[in-house]
Formats: sequence, C-alpha cells, structure tokens
Amino acid sequence: MPRPRQTKSETVRSLLARPQGANLEAICKATGWQPHSARAALSGFRKTGYTIERETPQGRKAGGSIYRITAMPGATE
Repeated sequence: MPRPRQTKSETVRSLLARPQGANLEAICKATGWQPHSARAALSGFRKTGYTIERETPQGRKAGGSIYRITAMPGATE
C-alpha cells in the first residue's frame, strides 16, 4: 500500500518542530515557495494555535531568523 503524500504544510510543520528549527531559506527550498508564501504559512500556523518562536542569532547575517514551534494548538501551560 503506497504511503500518503506529505503536504507542503506538513513539511513546514516538521521543519519547525525540529530542535534546531528552520530558517526562511530552508522552508522555501523544501516547499518551492517564494519567501512571502513561506511567511504566510508561518502566520497561518500562528492563527491555528501554534506558538512559533523567532530567534535572530547574534552575528548571523546569512540565513536570517530561525523559526521553531514551541507549543502545539490546545497545549495547556
């Protein structure tokens, strides 16, 4: 039985769920999206209840900010 295809949103979610997170360039490369579409996907995750942390490493010019999921929808603190 063939494995179901992974959607681009699921690909982005799995990148963001990694401990090291993902930068915008990695998201664009994995999905084939333009940067504005990748940023819109991040906003969509936030609207559905994900907490996404944005980190700008010191002294890092290439690659920009790192994004990672820190809380899933419905998670209680």
